[in-house]
Amino acid sequence: MMHVEELCAAIAGLERGDLDAWINEELVAPAEEGGTLYFSDMECARVRLICTLHYELEIDTALLPVVLSLVDQLYDTRQKLLSLTAAVKAQDKAVQAAILAAMGGDDGSPAAVDS
Repeated sequence: MMHVEELCAAIAGLERGDLDAWINEELVAPAEEGGTLYFSDMECARVRLICTLHYELEIDTALLPVVLSLVDQLYDTRQKLLSLTAAVKAQDKAVQAAILAAMGGDDGSPAAVDS
């Protein structure tokens, strides 16, 4: 956990005013304890991502919520895919083979679906 001053010092180019705006816009969600804001490792990574998007890639501030929403959706989809992969791996070989066959042939084409 890092507090605001530590985070600003740790990320080159991060401007405190920008960080305050991102907090107010709920692009990042630090925890608050005793009136002090603390950032988890995940929130620190999110601030770094926002810095890259805004300062390096010059994504307009107004577009940041859209981009971050898409990143969040992608992350959520990735987590679901990892869970699905683990569930398939936990099945016996016959079930795994049936799932792979239903997904498509060896050439990567989609499997035929009976109507």
